[in-house]
Amino acid sequence: MAVASLSSSSSFSAAGAVADEAATAHRRAPSSGEGKAGDAGAAFVLEAKGTWWHAGFHLTTAMVGPAVLSLPYALRGIGWALGLATLSALAAVSFYTYYVMSRVLDHCEAAGRRHIRFRDLAADVLGSGWAFYLMVAVQGAINVGVTIGSILLAGNSLQIMYTSLVPDGPLKLYHFIIAVASVLALLSQMPSFHSLRYINLGSLVLSVGYTILVSASCIRAGLSSNAPAKDYSLSMSRSEKTFDAFLSVSILAAAFGNGILPEIQATLVPPAAGKMVKALVINYSVAFFTFYPLAITGYWAFGKTVQSNAIQSLMPNTGPSLAPRWLLCLTVVLVLFQLLAIALLYAQVVYEVMEKRVADATRGRFSWRNLLPRVAMRTFYVALCAFVAAALPFFGEIVGVIGAVGYIPLDFILPVVMYNMVVSPPRRSVVYVANVAIMVLFTGLGVIGAVASVRKLVLNAGRFKLFNDHVVK
Repeated sequence: MAVASLSSSSSFSAAGAVADEAATAHRRAPSSGEGKAGDAGAAFVLEAKGTWWHAGFHLTTAMVGPAVLSLPYALRGIGWALGLATLSALAAVSFYTYYVMSRVLDHCEAAGRRHIRFRDLAADVLGSGWAFYLMVAVQGAINVGVTIGSILLAGNSLQIMYTSLVPDGPLKLYHFIIAVASVLALLSQMPSFHSLRYINLGSLVLSVGYTILVSASCIRAGLSSNAPAKDYSLSMSRSEKTFDAFLSVSILAAAFGNGILPEIQATLVPPAAGKMVKALVINYSVAFFTFYPLAITGYWAFGKTVQSNAIQSLMPNTGPSLAPRWLLCLTVVLVLFQLLAIALLYAQVVYEVMEKRVADATRGRFSWRNLLPRVAMRTFYVALCAFVAAALPFFGEIVGVIGAVGYIPLDFILPVVMYNMVVSPPRRSVVYVANVAIMVLFTGLGVIGAVASVRKLVLNAGRFKLFNDHVVK
């Protein structure tokens, strides 16, 4: 998803708070668990009550979101054959790395060290060096950035519906961001990760719903007389073609991003061994039936003219709409509701840090001692994220950056590194060699993808304006 900017002050402060708290926890002990005395974050937010299908709902919400609407745009940079091959390869590798991460957590749990946070696992495996702090900063920035981006895009969804009904209406983007933030602040009072299980089931249904609507609309648009000429050619410039290719890979990697698998696994009733594989099957089944149809139909219908958001391609600035207005409005409504679910999900990691610091685990979850700070802190956090979303309405431009510098190291590199360090397969074994190959390949892709993504940001920097009334895409 197009979120997780390190440029915002809230990202730095929240990531720094996570790093400080994690470093303190690392100095105290190398492991953590939900039963640790006084750990309100574990007791209240990461309570272990879930089943494997609940974890499947959480994983699906973390991965399958509006980022799927950018998949046709990703194919535009590398073409049909390489695009679909890359999509399939990233699906296979990401499934494997998430499975490996789950195995590392299972191995630690079997050894008596049940880690319920990514930062605790990193402290145990990586120690307190620079790699540990880098991981904590990246995860913290992703969690904060996803919340900011979800608020921004949800506000933009409301704005799209409003302007379609009242073209010259007086309301601005920040009005809709305030409305979204108000609803999100109310929903954020749901106390735990586990309490979101049915919301995340609804999110799963919503993602399938709007994918079907957009895919059908793309087919209709591609067959209509107003469809643009189908041109699938790539850039003639070799350097431009190279940068486009790596940017596309970064976008595809971001689509498979998660970044919070240990926290999701923490919601399972222990022992968790084997349960996450079933949850991943749910996750990737939904991903298969959403990613491929939309990527194929969107790129087929619009070719090299496809926009970074497939819905934008169906609503051209000139000429008639390429899909019925009621269908586009329904699609935007479904996207809006799912964005709220995504923001709630990723905010849980930040809320866990807050509660671990200030809540009293010996008191009841709904006691005045814990309820008042929870309401105040969560409301303030949502308000701060909403302010940043209104001030910096150009998160759509950093999808590739997040894929390169955020999700790629967290979801593709760290799991295989940790597996080789914790499980210690023989150095000449297929697993060890494959893990090293994945580490080397995705380190290179991450570096080059980051350069390509930042280059695109620099080229488009002239369009960025603080408190703009439109989301820059």
